[in-house]
Amino acid sequence: MDISKIFENNHKWVEEKLQLNSDYFKKLSEGQNPDILYIGCSDSRVTAEDLMGVTPGEAFVHRNIANMVPNTDLSVMSVIDYAVSYLKVKHVVVCGHYYCGGVKAAMQSADLGILNPWLRNIRDVYRIHQAELDAITNEEQRYKRLVELNVEEQCRNVIKTAEVQRAYNDRGITVHGWVFDIHSGKLIDLNIDYLKIMENVMEIYRLE
Repeated sequence: MDISKIFENNHKWVEEKLQLNSDYFKKLSEGQNPDILYIGCSDSRVTAEDLMGVTPGEAFVHRNIANMVPNTDLSVMSVIDYAVSYLKVKHVVVCGHYYCGGVKAAMQSADLGILNPWLRNIRDVYRIHQAELDAITNEEQRYKRLVELNVEEQCRNVIKTAEVQRAYNDRGITVHGWVFDIHSGKLIDLNIDYLKIMENVMEIYRLE
């Protein structure tokens, strides 16, 4: 890819936006008021705004390898704090995707260097659900199921945070777990019972 092409694309994009609304960038610069915090994967094939059909200002987005929410990661914890406590988002979405390279790497018995500590979080998800996953004989289906279970576990990690617990009590924030199917382009709602998870998690992780 010719990197200079990006600036040409940007120029065209600016012109298109101004043709539709001459005040587009003026209004954009006035601030943001998103309803959604989206935590997704850094995979270059999975673009948050496109797959949700939202425009700039409608979603606060954080992406990392395999859409993880480890409590030791200052970046994702800071994003959750800012989005929930200051932007007052109404929904937190954790979105994984089938054929995730991070999840696949975690399934391998290999030393991956600096990635080891990060992937260990996914391997812990496998350990927690080992009986279910080992019972799946088809490797591809096992792989896809781990993607789903990883999303569920990261939703639990979101719910464990003090910010989300306070927002749940104060204004009924909701947590969602989705998977993006790259083969079909469709979003799949895992229909995670976040209220039940919230109740169970707060028995142990209640911070107030």
